[in-house]
Amino acid sequence: MRTVGAYEAKTHLPRLLQRVAKGETVTITKHGVPVAMLTPVPEARHKTLGEVIAALREFRRGKTLGDIGLRALIDEGRRR
Repeated sequence: MRTVGAYEAKTHLPRLLQRVAKGETVTITKHGVPVAMLTPVPEARHKTLGEVIAALREFRRGKTLGDIGLRALIDEGRRR
């Protein structure tokens, strides 16, 4: 684990972020006292396109516009 002062962290933030992206943890100190840590985020699982489409379809299920049709809403928006 690397330790840097607040001024150095501000000055060299892009370089520190590169190190963190590679898995390193960086502690930031102010007057020698630790005040913050830069740590890598846990790996996020990305959804496939098919999963995103399925989630959108599930979200839409059961939602209605009441008595107004989508075409009427589109036409009303164009008149304004």
